[in-house]
Amino acid sequence: MGPTNRLLRLESSGPMRRRHQSHHRLQPPPRRSQPAAVFDLVFLEELYFHETNLTGGIPRAITKLSQLKYLDLSLNHLSGQIPSFLGHLKNLVSIDLSYNRFTGSIPASLSRIPNLDTLFLDRNNLTGGIPATFSDFRQGEFFLYASRNYLSGEIPRKLGEVNFKLIDVSRNMLEGDISFLFGKNKSLIYADFSSNLLRFDFSTVEYFPTSLGTLDLSHNRITGSLPVGLVDLNLDRLNVSYNRLCGQIPVGGQLQGFETTSYLHKCLCGAPYIEQV
Repeated sequence: MGPTNRLLRLESSGPMRRRHQSHHRLQPPPRRSQPAAVFDLVFLEELYFHETNLTGGIPRAITKLSQLKYLDLSLNHLSGQIPSFLGHLKNLVSIDLSYNRFTGSIPASLSRIPNLDTLFLDRNNLTGGIPATFSDFRQGEFFLYASRNYLSGEIPRKLGEVNFKLIDVSRNMLEGDISFLFGKNKSLIYADFSSNLLRFDFSTVEYFPTSLGTLDLSHNRITGSLPVGLVDLNLDRLNVSYNRLCGQIPVGGQLQGFETTSYLHKCLCGAPYIEQV
């Protein structure tokens, strides 16, 4: 492969890609370290090492790939901390580190990547909080996937300045208020905050993005009542179950079309949750 190649994709050779051999007893492919020669491809713009059984950490040599726009290292066995030197790759648009074994905190230096608009960090072992410097992401829209980690603390209020298109931070240990992430001038279409320790008065949220299609707030400690503004949304999915919400479910919009499981809690009442239980 010559030095001017702009895309490198290493596909899995595992059992799922050899179904025609299913009558044999298949062994998983051996785990491998990252090929050092890759980092000499200085004009590389797209690097996809998805599901290739890579081990170890991300080497500093990756910073030689200064033209890199898309980095996908998902579904591997990578470990250690996510290195702060990824922030030196100023042309990155998308980073996918999901389904690995990364530990430690999310490096604040990622916010120094000017065109980054998609960040997959889900299903790792990350700890600490979401960096307040992520408020520096001022692209037209931003996609953040950070579910199934061990993130804690409050979501920084400054992140209300980010125009999230999608945010999934479910199944962490995040606390506090997230009401500042909503608003009629936002572009949010998908929001999953389920299974955290969030605590705020939901009834104080006056406006929601008109684009919002999925909202999951289940399994938190949210108080108050359901905002009337929910009836103005064309929701495909809503789940506010297992919180500390009380009162009447507003009538209108899509709210009466969801299953009762979307509202499960003894203090909510009204259709489709016909009676208080």
